[in-house]
Amino acid sequence: MNTANLQLEGLFLAVAAFHRAIVDKGLLTAEEIDKALHSAEVQAMGDDRVEDEMSPANRDAICFPIRLLRVANRTQDPARQSFSELAKTVGRTKQSYNDQA
Repeated sequence: MNTANLQLEGLFLAVAAFHRAIVDKGLLTAEEIDKALHSAEVQAMGDDRVEDEMSPANRDAICFPIRLLRVANRTQDPARQSFSELAKTVGRTKQSYNDQA
């Protein structure tokens, strides 16, 4: 596996831990974090080059980090879930794009 991928896995888990700490401290709710992440995904998918020039697999690659963080945010105790478990959930729950038949 590419070392950069391993570094990104660690980064995603760290960001998920920050989200949990923010919720635990009462600074934001899990719903508010989910709304912000959803907004980021909509913004990422709204880029014309994404819809016009990218394959569905590349679109999924762009949205994967956001989707993983949303899954971790909805998990009661993300520290108990491995990266691979979170990633599998992203894969199971992703929806098709409008141009996929």
